[in-house]
Amino acid sequence: MKAVPSWLSYSVYRILMFAVPLAVLLMLSIVWWVSAIVAALIGLCLSYIFLRKPREQVALDLYTARHPTAEVVHPDAESEDAAIDRAADAAASAAVASAEVADAAGRATTRAAASAAPVTTAGSAASEREGSAQ
Repeated sequence: MKAVPSWLSYSVYRILMFAVPLAVLLMLSIVWWVSAIVAALIGLCLSYIFLRKPREQVALDLYTARHPTAEVVHPDAESEDAAIDRAADAAASAAVASAEVADAAGRATTRAAASAAPVTTAGSAASEREGSAQ
């Protein structure tokens, strides 16, 4: 069974602390508007003295209602976030794959260029210089 909300019990106590003195003062044949003012003052004093804990609980409930600790999540937000994460993961894996392909192609190009370049030895370089000097 659910507990009674703190604001409801606090409100009932406050009304009782006003209504009981009002009823007593009206039974004593005091003018109604004077009875109402005196009953309000008596109710205010009694609630200030005896209802500290319920008043603080109501204040805390109001504060937590206005300042939630956790962000309210829309029902579709989780599925949308998951879809965005999947797309980001797919893009990252595609970028890694294309970088690996480009790296492999670059190594193959370097090997092909190295094998196609003429091999120069010390003897052939000397003979080339002599030929160009003549």
